[in-house]
Amino acid sequence: MGNTLIYLLEKEIKQFVRDPFLPKLALFFPVMVILILPLVADLDFKNISICIVDNDNSTFSRRLIASVQNTSYFRVHDFPSNYKAALNDIEQNEADLILEIPADYEKSLTRQHPQKLSITANAVNAQKGNAGINYLMQIIQKTIKENGSQVSSMNSAYPEMITIRNFYNETLNFRFFMIPALMAMLIILLCGFLPALNIVKEKENGTIEQINVTPINKLTFTFAKLIPYWLMGLLVLTIAMLIAYWVYGLAPIGNIGIIYGIALLFILTMSSIGLIVSNYSSTMQQTAFVMFFFIITSILMSGLFTPIESMPGWAQTITNFIPPRYFIEVMRGVYLKGCTFPDVSIQFLKLGIFAIILMAWAALSYKKQL
Repeated sequence: MGNTLIYLLEKEIKQFVRDPFLPKLALFFPVMVILILPLVADLDFKNISICIVDNDNSTFSRRLIASVQNTSYFRVHDFPSNYKAALNDIEQNEADLILEIPADYEKSLTRQHPQKLSITANAVNAQKGNAGINYLMQIIQKTIKENGSQVSSMNSAYPEMITIRNFYNETLNFRFFMIPALMAMLIILLCGFLPALNIVKEKENGTIEQINVTPINKLTFTFAKLIPYWLMGLLVLTIAMLIAYWVYGLAPIGNIGIIYGIALLFILTMSSIGLIVSNYSSTMQQTAFVMFFFIITSILMSGLFTPIESMPGWAQTITNFIPPRYFIEVMRGVYLKGCTFPDVSIQFLKLGIFAIILMAWAALSYKKQL
């Protein structure tokens, strides 16, 4: 048994070293995971975009604004002249929070019933909205206390000095934020992973040679592989949407046709990626490693769990080249905000470009030997 084990270990080592792909992957994958991905997957929310409407223009309001600006948790997007203008920034996804300071707020702090500060949050991402509110309330409380005896008598009334409103996800239900993204993960796994494994399995079994000796062109072969998964992806999406409605009561506020339209492009994109990977892979092991790496990257950098705005600048640039990002943005926008097609037209355009390029790549990279 000892000699047999040694021979088997020797065989496995030789196969690994002689493989042109696995040694590179064994080095590249852990480097990417250990060095880069932990920097991206930071659950501490930073650079939360905030608009401040200062109707008071007092010493206290300027001190409060300075406190917000001097923390890494917030990035002041603008100082709109009124609440309506600030709300427009939230609707355009340019701001996450609005802090409105009422007129004569500093004077009211010395009274028995001071005026209320107003905080409005974009609660599409419930965790980010809730964290932003908590950060901002701590800053406000600290700033008020720093005014010393002027407001010392008002500490007991502090909880009533701020009003809070959550837009798009009033109950801050994290499930409502995650479910649309999980639909994207289903499509990635089923419409990206399976086509890749399917082609490689045919290579290993030798059955693909029967196709290679026929006069079928590359584009026809590619479409024959894409269309079944296209239909399967739409079916899976439909089932997921029904379950979300029946179990969680979550239904899209916007037009359901937008969801199916973006899904068609996303399924085509992911299936093309699966075919590209299989065209450059000779074994199922290689295919599984590459697709697994793509899935992990998509989870961490597409905004599924970690807000893109909280990532480093270089990581935010990389997310522009990750197709699941655009599908997730459209799904959350239609489900929670009721976005119309003009609101998500940019995502449609970018994902459509990805679909065309990747489908052409999948067809051209298929090596058909007659």
